[in-house]
Amino acid sequence: MKKVVVGLSGGVDSSTAAAILHHQGYEVIGLTLWLMKGKGQCCSEGMIDAAYICEQLSVPHQIVDMRDVFQTHIVDYLVTGYSVGITPLPCSQCNKTVKFGPMVQYAREQLGCDRIATGHYAQINYDKASGRYQLLRAVDRNKDQSYFLYDLSQELLAATVFPLGELQKADTRRIAAEYGLKTADKPESQDLCLVESNGSMRAFLDKYLAPKKGDIVDTTGKVLGEHDGVHHYTIGQRKGLGIAAPEPLYVIELDAVNNKVIVGDRTKVTQPECTVNRVNWVSIAEPSTPIRAEVQIRYRSHPEPVTVIPLENSRVRLVFDEPQFSITPGQAAVWYDGDKVLGGGIIES
Repeated sequence: MKKVVVGLSGGVDSSTAAAILHHQGYEVIGLTLWLMKGKGQCCSEGMIDAAYICEQLSVPHQIVDMRDVFQTHIVDYLVTGYSVGITPLPCSQCNKTVKFGPMVQYAREQLGCDRIATGHYAQINYDKASGRYQLLRAVDRNKDQSYFLYDLSQELLAATVFPLGELQKADTRRIAAEYGLKTADKPESQDLCLVESNGSMRAFLDKYLAPKKGDIVDTTGKVLGEHDGVHHYTIGQRKGLGIAAPEPLYVIELDAVNNKVIVGDRTKVTQPECTVNRVNWVSIAEPSTPIRAEVQIRYRSHPEPVTVIPLENSRVRLVFDEPQFSITPGQAAVWYDGDKVLGGGIIES
């Protein structure tokens, strides 16, 4: 019997992934990573539901304490980023360093198993011609999570199964109900786990970064208002600035060194290109010459035509066919060929 370790957060997606594999004849072991205390999936509440699902399926359930790892790689990473005026994206970092990597290691070393599965909406394909595992969008484009998985290595992709990749979300709910899973009607997780646990990103950051009043200025240096910390703002932000102006103003730069939030009109926050670092080439080997692709600079952004120009030291330059609004340092840029994830990285500037 094939053995698989299924990451269980306590939500309907991971629960259904486990149930599907169990009913397909896999020997399933449920594994929950304890990331932090509090409400929401991946927290105390999620662990209870994950344990209940394993009891329903009559499969073993293990909990691994990853709170220190989560604190170092996600909480400290976020706080440091916001403190210097960037807006980090924790999810891709968390998937690689906190979830998939440790899960594969634990499965192999402690459970004698070389396969893991999660409830992510994405697909994996092995391409014989290139000898590479390819990461593909999910069939359900509204739930597709490939954007957050771009940083997975070939080793991790080779060890991973995504049972929900070919399903619509409605099918997942239906299957969960058919199997009588406790989580079948559990509400969706609507935000980052840290936001769910703390109530808002502002509340989370305020636990670590003290208020620091400074000026909101325009591009000429004219003071338009006051802020209570650059970490409360992000590039492209329009609402909540607390300033009056004859035209809409957006945050165009966060100057953490001088403690200033710089604003301007929409043209000032629209750029024709950007640089990306910490690049991971996923479905193809790193090219030596520019390639054409479609890029997403945010999870929900529309894929835009782009030329990807490889640079040294795991960096690329993205030159957009049309200038893009609100390119935000710290967020991920992920480029595709149709449904295939070619690569991705962290926006630098």
